[in-house]
Amino acid sequence: MLPARLAPVLFGLILSGIMSCVVTCVATLKAVGFSPEAPGLWMGAWSFSWPVAFVVVLVVAPAVRRFVAMLVKAPAN
Repeated sequence: MLPARLAPVLFGLILSGIMSCVVTCVATLKAVGFSPEAPGLWMGAWSFSWPVAFVVVLVVAPAVRRFVAMLVKAPAN
């Protein structure tokens, strides 16, 4: 098990992996259609996109958290 302090990083890794997987699949299928080359092209696009998405999630997450905090009411104590 990983230490709890790594939870935000693990969350970002999993979220960016799932999102980049879905987005590259849709984009690849839109570009080349359902062809025999599509799975290979998709995996190539995903392997390039996932690390980029992961870094972006880690960099923008603090700003997004602050923005969300401005948009919602604080819980009553």
